[in-house]
Amino acid sequence: MDRTHRTTTAAAVAALLAAAALGLAPHQAQAAPAASATASADARAASSGLTFHDIPGSGGITLKGNVFTPAGAKAGQKYPLIVLPTSWGMPQIEYIAQAKQLADSGYVVVSYTSRGFWLSGGMIEVAGPPDIADVSAVIDWALATTPADAARIGLGGVSYGAGISLLASAHDPRIKAVVALSGWADLIESIYSGRTQHLQAAGMLGAAGYLTGRPGPELQRILGDFLGSELENEQAMIDWGRKRSAAEQVDRINANGAAIMLGNAWGDTIFPPNQYAEFFGKLTGPKRLEFRPGDHATAEATGLLGLPNDTWTNAHRWFDRYLKGERNGVDTEAPVQIKSRSNDGYEGYADWKSVGSGGTEKLALSDSEHLFANVDSGANGGILFLSSILDQFVKAPPTASVPLLPRAFAAVWQSERYGEDRRVRGTARLHTTVTPTKADGTFVAYLYDVGPLGIGKLVSNAPYTFHGRTPGQAFGVDLELFSTAYDVPAGHRLALVVDTVDPLYIEHNPTGAQLTFSSPRTDPSYVSVPLREQ
Repeated sequence: MDRTHRTTTAAAVAALLAAAALGLAPHQAQAAPAASATASADARAASSGLTFHDIPGSGGITLKGNVFTPAGAKAGQKYPLIVLPTSWGMPQIEYIAQAKQLADSGYVVVSYTSRGFWLSGGMIEVAGPPDIADVSAVIDWALATTPADAARIGLGGVSYGAGISLLASAHDPRIKAVVALSGWADLIESIYSGRTQHLQAAGMLGAAGYLTGRPGPELQRILGDFLGSELENEQAMIDWGRKRSAAEQVDRINANGAAIMLGNAWGDTIFPPNQYAEFFGKLTGPKRLEFRPGDHATAEATGLLGLPNDTWTNAHRWFDRYLKGERNGVDTEAPVQIKSRSNDGYEGYADWKSVGSGGTEKLALSDSEHLFANVDSGANGGILFLSSILDQFVKAPPTASVPLLPRAFAAVWQSERYGEDRRVRGTARLHTTVTPTKADGTFVAYLYDVGPLGIGKLVSNAPYTFHGRTPGQAFGVDLELFSTAYDVPAGHRLALVVDTVDPLYIEHNPTGAQLTFSSPRTDPSYVSVPLREQ
């Protein structure tokens, strides 16, 4: 998309979304002129509502942003500041509904289009050092041009904005509170878990980047190497991802002491929940972790439209507690709050380890299974966004007829039928022994809830890739499946299915490859399933 087209599109989108969020007629939704550099402090304080601005970013670029100031702001009065970097591919008006609500409750709110996207300057750096420097530059600008209080600064965002917010909290000690929704703390574990490229996730992000922004040369190279499976550059890709992972800077985050709220969905196909849960455990300051059904950013989506939304309600409470000092109870509730995919109630836990406090159930994988690779058995993790959205709203996860899965291409182990419900909570773990016929290979493990008719509903999955193994020589595998909360009804059983092809992932099985899964007597294979206390 050329810059002229992007400019026109951005202006149209901004006007329409601003109108929708603010409840204005289209002719009323015009951007207010940017605040003049010569405008007096009294004039700025007297203004209210939404204004659009060119904000100086780091390195001399211009960021397109907007500001909500509390109505009736008085000269000399200071208000807590919240800065909201946009999500990947989104323009500055992404948070306009939430920003208005926050301003109505007494915040100065600054949103801006992340560098490299739409009309903001620079190139897409994927939360690199220039993006983190932009956050500090926006804070500087807000303190100089709005009635923002330097002692009460919060940061938040969805997806890309969440990742930038967490990283910025490691570098700018002025940030006192962070709300990071549907983001990442570990970029490698998000899109390269099990040493396997998450094809649909990376492909979607790359396409959206080219459509709505200007990927920098480094991103272009990394994306090409990643999708092209250039393994000679694997370590360079990992190093690039680590520099953009808050998990690698957790000590600095803890030292700065910001209060961190994390929120994500069980079925997030871009940033799976495991990496957030592990990061949460390493935080030492005030913290909160929320997991709900859904896919990437779907738990927050209705709130972005101004509709009632649990995630955003708690985000507001978090900011109110740690920027305004309100005793609203958010800090006295159990810090881990989850909602099962099977019901609508919330469950509170003291920490992530307590989520599976009911013990674990081991499904023995005692039979040896031999697979021919490169054929999709019919078991798969679904489709990016669509499958987990269906699970979120109509409780319809991806399904497979387990008895009909072709055993030449799918290994299947099943439990006995359960006499009572099994409340799966947390992270299931697979331990097995694999013998390949080729040096490289990929397999995907699926955990299914199998009903009386043999229809399996997907509980969780995870990919695993190996390189440089000796053909014919067995090796052990320990694989964490993606964390979840799912209730298996009485009369059903659990099944572990393994095959070698899934549209979500890039597979590395050479032509003619075969895999054997065995359970040595001295090292039995099993899948360990964490359960909630009955």
